[in-house]
Amino acid sequence: MNIRNAAALMIVLALTVVALILGQKLIVPFIFALLIWLLVRKIKSKLNQIPFIHRWFPGWVTNIVMSGLIFAAFTFIGRLLAVNIEILAKSYETYGVNVTAVTQDLNTFFDIDVMKLLQEYAGNFNFGKLFSSIFSSLRGMVENTVVVLMYVVFIFLEESNFPTKLRGLFPKTQQYLRVLVLIEKIEKSVANYIGLKTLVNLISAVISFIILLIIGVDTPIFWAFLVFLLNFIPLIGLLMSVLLPTAFCLVQFGSFSPCIATLISLGTAQFVVGNILEPKIMGNSLNISPLVAIIALALWGTIWGITGMFLSVPITVIMIIVFSQFTKTRPIAILLSEKGKI
Repeated sequence: MNIRNAAALMIVLALTVVALILGQKLIVPFIFALLIWLLVRKIKSKLNQIPFIHRWFPGWVTNIVMSGLIFAAFTFIGRLLAVNIEILAKSYETYGVNVTAVTQDLNTFFDIDVMKLLQEYAGNFNFGKLFSSIFSSLRGMVENTVVVLMYVVFIFLEESNFPTKLRGLFPKTQQYLRVLVLIEKIEKSVANYIGLKTLVNLISAVISFIILLIIGVDTPIFWAFLVFLLNFIPLIGLLMSVLLPTAFCLVQFGSFSPCIATLISLGTAQFVVGNILEPKIMGNSLNISPLVAIIALALWGTIWGITGMFLSVPITVIMIIVFSQFTKTRPIAILLSEKGKI
């Protein structure tokens, strides 16, 4: 019987992974829409604490206003990124010359052939192809943004009917209250994480923008936005948010001095924000083991790529909350938690 259960579990897991991979284009935008919806509900709950807004603005009016603001923000960010990437694309020939100069300096200093080593391990590096892929990624992001916004709108429309449907699914009062508490826990935990993490990343992005602007790095807005996004990825994102602008700084100036200044400045800023400011702002808002966070990052990154890395923490938080509500899966929740407390 145990062997049958184990075999059934493996089959279910395999089918789930296949479904996640094949349904990525449908599932991922929906998950992002849910996260945005949870964040908006969090903001709405804060705004409703203001007597004037709670009294004079019905919930549907607040939903329309928040949806409009989200759409405007995404549109502004999309155009801003398009302009900055276009500036980078026009300058890639200059950057290519600087790369040649830097490699020659490295060849002289270390007495090695850097380009030969790069070709052995990374093949021929082409800046044109690099920026072409960036444009393709930007177009894909804009297309997904439209889909996400459509999902958000329809979730808002469905929001008013959800309690009635939930009551119909669970007619018994005890079951209904249990599911309602579970949903509220998920909403509170995920919304708190997204809201606080967004605030921390925004502070980090503003500091990075100021540093890059002072050093004179091209398109500092683009790199600051990249820092903002990458910091949603646990551990690896923090490292990449420092290394990518630093590497670009070397390519832009063709000199090591600005590169070292960028590395030290951004590294210090990220360390202070990540290790001092973030714990004070977020506290113990997440109950995830660091080892589990790394495994989740690798797992969802394998299934959904970079998008999966962004979603790894929220999905793991939801899994811990859901697993903790059932006797058979509670041990799994304990293993996933930080200190074994649910």
